[in-house]
Amino acid sequence: MKRLGEVFNKREGIIFIMSAPSGAGKTTLIRQLLSTFSGMRLSVSCTTRPRRAGEVSGRDYHFVTKRTFAAIRARGGFAEWAKVHGSLYGTPRAPLEDGVRRGRDVLLDIDVQGAKKLKKAYPQAVSVFLLPPSWRELGRRLARRGTDRKESIRQRLEHARREIREMMRYDYVIVNREIQEASRSLGAIVVAERHRISRVRRYRAPSLGISRAQKRHEQRTQGQ
Repeated sequence: MKRLGEVFNKREGIIFIMSAPSGAGKTTLIRQLLSTFSGMRLSVSCTTRPRRAGEVSGRDYHFVTKRTFAAIRARGGFAEWAKVHGSLYGTPRAPLEDGVRRGRDVLLDIDVQGAKKLKKAYPQAVSVFLLPPSWRELGRRLARRGTDRKESIRQRLEHARREIREMMRYDYVIVNREIQEASRSLGAIVVAERHRISRVRRYRAPSLGISRAQKRHEQRTQGQ
């Protein structure tokens, strides 16, 4: 009989979806999560938006032209894609599905449009929405970034209102009042989802000797 640990460690990877308004602290939380949990990989999206200071192609995003993006989309290379703040974003399909087959958890940093499409395509995916503690604090965080003009900040806040209206579609909601507290909450979600019995891959009763024991019990009962 196989060891119990061997049986329960055989599972498919989990797709974790994380969405949040700009400035909610999602990037920081994602970095902490990836450094804490082994076996989890970040799905690197393709985007047509300009690269920001400090961003590295292939690590933060795959920065592509609109023509390249359209070609990938035409051949079905995206699991989902959406237009956000005037730029196109898409999740590469092949590395996502390959990771899940290999038992690796994959984390996706996507907006509410993409999350909705992915949940439809992959119903077992786990979605988490990150909230700022208040509108005022969200505005402050956007202003402190120093990468957006006042008009852009106003547009992002309005977009945030529309995104937050969709949070009830998610499996979990975390309020980012303090980064370490939010990080612990996110980590607890990952641990709980990894231990769901429904996620055990190739789980069969014979692996634990259950079916034979049950059969012997039925035979004894019938003989009484």
